Amino acid sequence: MAHAGKPSIDEKVLQYETFISDVLKRDLERVLEQRDGVYEKIAQYLQLKNTIESLKESETKGLKTEIDLGCNFYVQAHVEDSSKIFVAVGYGFFVELTHSEALKFIEKKTNQLTAHTEVLTKDSAKIKANIRMVLEGLRELQSLTDVPEKRTREAL
Repeated sequence: MAHAGKPSIDEKVLQYETFISDVLKRDLERVLEQRDGVYEKIAQYLQLKNTIESLKESETKGLKTEIDLGCNFYVQAHVEDSSKIFVAVGYGFFVELTHSEALKFIEKKTNQLTAHTEVLTKDSAKIKANIRMVLEGLRELQSLTDVPEKRTREAL
């Protein structure tokens, strides 16, 4: 039984388990989702880089393409001069760039996004370490000698 003002071990265990599931795991999920979103942006920029390099190699002015109008509704388009393209630079803004300028921008942007993914990866590692630390604390609190490795991996 818990004394007045002093929680029992079971109550403490419940508090720690709640902290793991409500705070740490949610934070980990959020960070991993952010990182996945950044990886998606990197993939889009690399796809654009490949497209620009193909355009540079073909050396043709004109270009036939399909444009997504939304909801996967495509229309055919003919671009008479593909020497300059519009590149999304963020916050809904587009800038008209030559192929060389676009490639330089893509290089800088992917480097920036890669650095951001490294920060998010470190953040996720810290959160995983905190989860492991709380689990170790729970093990000590419950006076358990060993938690099977499989259970601790599932918790992460």
